[in-house]
Amino acid sequence: MSLNDPVTYLSLLVFLPALGALVLAFFPRGNDEAIKFTSLAFTVATCLLAFGLFVHNGGVDFKPDTAAMQHLFALPWIPSFNIQYLMGLDGISFPLVVLTAFLSVLAMVASWPIVKNVKAYCILFLLLETGMLGVFMALDFFLFYVFWEVMLLPMYFLIGVWGGPRREYAAIKFFLYTLFGSVLMLIAILMLYFHSDLTMLSADQLAATGVVPVQENQSASEAFTLWQQDDPVGQEFAAIKSESDPDRARKLHTFNILALQQIGQLDNSPFKTLVWGSRSVQWWAFVLLFIGFVIKVPSVPVHTWLPDAHVEAPTPISMILAGILLKMGGYGIIRICYPICPDAGYDLATVVCGVGVVSMVWGAFAALAQKDFKRMVAYSSVSHMGYVVLGLGVWSAYWGTGYNADYWKMGVTGAMYQMIAHGISSAGMFFMVGVVYDRVHHRDLNQFGGLFAKMPVYSGLAVAIFFAGLGLPGLCGFIGEVFVVLSVWKFSQVLAVISAAVVILTAAYILWAIQRVYLGAEYRGPHPEALTPITKRELSVAVPLVVLAIVFGVYPKILLDYMQPTLDQQVVTLAKWTEVNKPAPSTPLEARIPARDVALAGRP
Repeated sequence: MSLNDPVTYLSLLVFLPALGALVLAFFPRGNDEAIKFTSLAFTVATCLLAFGLFVHNGGVDFKPDTAAMQHLFALPWIPSFNIQYLMGLDGISFPLVVLTAFLSVLAMVASWPIVKNVKAYCILFLLLETGMLGVFMALDFFLFYVFWEVMLLPMYFLIGVWGGPRREYAAIKFFLYTLFGSVLMLIAILMLYFHSDLTMLSADQLAATGVVPVQENQSASEAFTLWQQDDPVGQEFAAIKSESDPDRARKLHTFNILALQQIGQLDNSPFKTLVWGSRSVQWWAFVLLFIGFVIKVPSVPVHTWLPDAHVEAPTPISMILAGILLKMGGYGIIRICYPICPDAGYDLATVVCGVGVVSMVWGAFAALAQKDFKRMVAYSSVSHMGYVVLGLGVWSAYWGTGYNADYWKMGVTGAMYQMIAHGISSAGMFFMVGVVYDRVHHRDLNQFGGLFAKMPVYSGLAVAIFFAGLGLPGLCGFIGEVFVVLSVWKFSQVLAVISAAVVILTAAYILWAIQRVYLGAEYRGPHPEALTPITKRELSVAVPLVVLAIVFGVYPKILLDYMQPTLDQQVVTLAKWTEVNKPAPSTPLEARIPARDVALAGRP
């Protein structure tokens, strides 16, 4: 075992926090400081492993100019159902993995004021981190679902035990909403699994998806031949392909997400089979998966669990919830929904974009109406994550635009950038709210005022973070939002105008909050004597977030270089699929390929 081996490196990256939780289980009760420092050490070590992927030393590193899945490996896990321990990294998952590891360190530092059941808190925190990292790296649908569920219980207890006065209600609401989405996801997973068939894929496709392991200096065809001879799954593949009796024909099912993507994009995809209500398998799978993922985003109308969970959760858990967990919904849509179910994604593009725009507007108006500081920030997350859903749904590569994928690329890139930027700004905003709440024990916006005079350093950092959330040019929130709004114009000018107008509402609630909390002549609430300057521990959390907000706003290339090749490749692939499968209405079915020329010439 060596750290130059992707299996060892990526497995250690995922399971090191869980190992830390196991170590903490043997710590004696009452030794709170040692438990916290040990937990911090494991989160820092995990973060260093994530940052180590930036180092190009010939081992396990991430190459920014590569669109394909990197360090892909597959090991048998439950062979009877062809379930694999399958992981890898690409431009979609890598930035989210680094963000998760980084924010986990800051959230652990922010957890220092926790004094109740510290050992249990730290164990659950580390298990939660393992679940989050696993979701972003798992490429087997069954393994993905296991990690998805692993996150549920730690977060439930972290809110329900260490939260505010209504913590039980908020935790149960979070649990029920997320569990409902998980059930819908499970139904979709089973539908796709039982309709999948690996025998429909070529040797090159099987190699690219990790089904066929390819050694260095080995061609896909050579690896495919050896795979059929030596691997039990390969032998079953060969037996099914050689069967000549149609009555004995079988399918080779798979949970491999990459293979399901290839199957879903075939012209004769089995996912096009009609099932309920004259709708195809992939139409229903897309709907079920989309609902499950937008619950996590969350989007209107399945967003109501979020404000309660945020208000009652302790500050570090709010940072994790807003900074990482919400991004799993967007990740699921871009990784699973569109590549596996493109036919449904194309047909429901308007619905997806509508959900995004409604969430943006609804969240902004709701934030404007809040008197609770933390609840206002929670509703701002609903609004900002609406940009993510909108950007992903802008399927502008169709016959009317000559199958030009440029604007869709811009939308998907903007959505991905917005996820990272919102992870930075939202975690920072919740932390800044927590800093002042720990001192005065209230969040009433109308009882603040004058904090700039009493806490100038804290106030300056807080204003910078809130401006990043506002989308001020030069800060991280600006890039993603502009990309998304520009991309929508070619899809729907009405939606583009509405989404652009949301910026005004965002500025209204952010600036009004800054005015009520940080400006003014004097503080109007209880415990004015507790408004002491920000501590070094608090600075160690706030300063890195502010720095990243500035860096990602001034120099977005540092992030785009890693994510854009993969995103562009996925969009171009789906645009080509659209050209073949969704011709212009006046184009005969047998003349699908020239559809681009028809659209460009006449734009019917």
